[in-house]
Amino acid sequence: MKIARIADNPFRDAGPAMTLVHESEFVKVINFNFKAGQVLPVHAHDVEGELVLAVLSGEGEFLSKDSSAPARAGDTLVCPIATPHGVAARTDMRVLVTIAPPI
Repeated sequence: MKIARIADNPFRDAGPAMTLVHESEFVKVINFNFKAGQVLPVHAHDVEGELVLAVLSGEGEFLSKDSSAPARAGDTLVCPIATPHGVAARTDMRVLVTIAPPI
């Protein structure tokens, strides 16, 4: 068993802060902390697998190639990792990203 204190992970002024929470042969879990106004640009990965973006706190938008959708604490986006995806923060925002299998 492993416990991670995500609430203790820092925010950065120079772009989203990324903290590896867990990685195994089955899954990779990353905490991204965005200051208001920061963006993870729309991108995709040319591999098989799934992606889960779970908003832990704050508000922003889930981004896709052609649109966006509101994202706030408690919202979760699930998609193939090859689908273009991104995040834009309106307020300070904590997002937990799960990738299976890990890349």
